Amino acid sequence: MGKTTGFMEYERVEEGYKPVSERLRHYKEFVVGLDEAQARVQGARCMDCGTPFCNSGCPVNNIIPDFNDLVYHADWKSAFAVLDSTNNFPEFTGRICPAPCEAACVLNVNDDPVGIKSIEHAIIDRAWAEGWVAPRPAKHRTGKKVAVVGSGPAGMAAAQQLARAGHDVTLFEKNDRIGGLLRYGIPDFKMEKRHIDRRVEQMKAEGVVFRTGVVVGAAGEPMGAGSKVTNWAKETVTPEQLEREFDAVLLAGGAEQSRDLPVPGRELDGVHFAMEFLPQQNKVNAGDKLKGQIMATGKHVIVIGGGDTGSDCVGTSNRHGAASVTQFELMAQPPAEENRPMTWPYWPYKLRTSSSHEEGCEREFAISTKEFVAGTGKDKGRITGLKTVRVEWRDGKMVEVPGSEQLLKADLVLLAMGFVSPVAPVLDAFGVEKDARGNARATVDFIGGYATNVPKVFAAGDMRRGQSLVVWAIREGRQAARAVDEFLMGFSDLPR
Repeated sequence: MGKTTGFMEYERVEEGYKPVSERLRHYKEFVVGLDEAQARVQGARCMDCGTPFCNSGCPVNNIIPDFNDLVYHADWKSAFAVLDSTNNFPEFTGRICPAPCEAACVLNVNDDPVGIKSIEHAIIDRAWAEGWVAPRPAKHRTGKKVAVVGSGPAGMAAAQQLARAGHDVTLFEKNDRIGGLLRYGIPDFKMEKRHIDRRVEQMKAEGVVFRTGVVVGAAGEPMGAGSKVTNWAKETVTPEQLEREFDAVLLAGGAEQSRDLPVPGRELDGVHFAMEFLPQQNKVNAGDKLKGQIMATGKHVIVIGGGDTGSDCVGTSNRHGAASVTQFELMAQPPAEENRPMTWPYWPYKLRTSSSHEEGCEREFAISTKEFVAGTGKDKGRITGLKTVRVEWRDGKMVEVPGSEQLLKADLVLLAMGFVSPVAPVLDAFGVEKDARGNARATVDFIGGYATNVPKVFAAGDMRRGQSLVVWAIREGRQAARAVDEFLMGFSDLPR
């Protein structure tokens, strides 16, 4: 414990943001991280609790009190070693994780929690700047070949762990660049894609082979009717090919099947899934030229869905120069502060305002969309508004409020209501059993975990657990890598 009375002496310091007027002019990151002195003070606030709930609150079980203490003592290289031992990609989580570790911080019982995420961010950025992040190729090769399908955080984490165990790993990605939903789901202003690119270079040096533009599934099988899932593949590889050429296959694709809103007018021009809108801007930012990009410029935009994806649509629309942006949430507005005695150490229910909301957004709660309304004349076939109704929740059921109907102007509607499952054709092509939610059926048991009903085929991340956080994907990728390694070798030294 660095400073015994630190939690009583020092206040929490938040990372800063560059001014709205400046950051709306570009798609670069705008978070101002802690400087060394601020990070050390935050580390001093850690109480090194007898039972550090932050460890269990963190899905990858980061050893948080240890790296807090090391930062306080200015031993940054050791702090990085501790962080790197549990998390393959702290630069991802240090930017986009909602920090369940901070919700679980014991100091959060009656004070502001330690700024764990900001400390993690500071450690990994310094590690890259100092050259401490280096390839760690295996000293001995096993001769075993593993195919990892899906290059999001779960697939990347699994591939890296398996390569370090000495296996020959090939990572398949249907789109043109590595990263999955990290690459084409998260806006650059939240996480620039150079962070993915340098990890790819590290993994190449560790022996991972990357194959982009390759979709895995039955030959000629679409990704799913009406799914609008991004698929820029130029080649198809069948499950039979993978099962013939590899000793094990890990399915680690994302939950890309968007939840739809089947109300009258859904077919109108101007109504799109968020995952049609967001990937296009990321491709443009990467230097690609697109025809027919969905733009919010000068439009009245309504985003349906109050979560992170909806917030990303808000931020992107504002950077396009939207005339107005409104975000809908079906549930009632949460309280400004959580009930800590009732929720700690679990993730609290409270109102969350993102940096995108602060850039300009009207938020509507307890509202439901009844119909998308088409225009007339030159706007025929295009959306010009939507009919809404206020709702209340009674005994767990949604009830419309009589007389609360409205007609709101809308030129662009983005559906950001979450994701229901991974794309079914991939699992179907392998013959993998699915659970009631359409995910691959596999346990997380210590023995036999992550294995599907199909011999030598495993599943992890969103493919197994459904839509979740990047940090959960990393955890599942690491644990699945151990399961695959144990399957291939009869034992495993990889951490679980």
